[in-house]
Amino acid sequence: MTDEDAVALAHEMFDMARQGRTEDLSALLDAGAPVDLTNAKGDTLLILAAYHQRPGTVRALLERGADVERLNDRSQNALTCAVFRQDTEIAGLLLDAGADPDAGAPSSRATAQYFGLPDMTALLERGQR
Repeated sequence: MTDEDAVALAHEMFDMARQGRTEDLSALLDAGAPVDLTNAKGDTLLILAAYHQRPGTVRALLERGADVERLNDRSQNALTCAVFRQDTEIAGLLLDAGADPDAGAPSSRATAQYFGLPDMTALLERGQR
């Protein structure tokens, strides 16, 4: 595989995460592609799947060991994206996987408070064990 082919494949993987193409992405990960692949903005596959509200893809990435605490270049993680998008299913998956509501800047908790999202604030409080 040439460098150009590798870059094209990486871009395709980011698109798979955004689009929720879980089976295709899982096959590549199972073949050895890195689960914490990061784009030029520091977004991981997990961050992209969470932001684009793809719970099946989030679940598959978590099952393969995706780092729930990984921050992008804006100091945001997947949980912050789920909170911002008010996606309780994905936020719950991430919390169950050990995501810290106080990680990042702004943190998930701060994001919920800033945008006045009481349901997300409550979920984050319940998520702390």
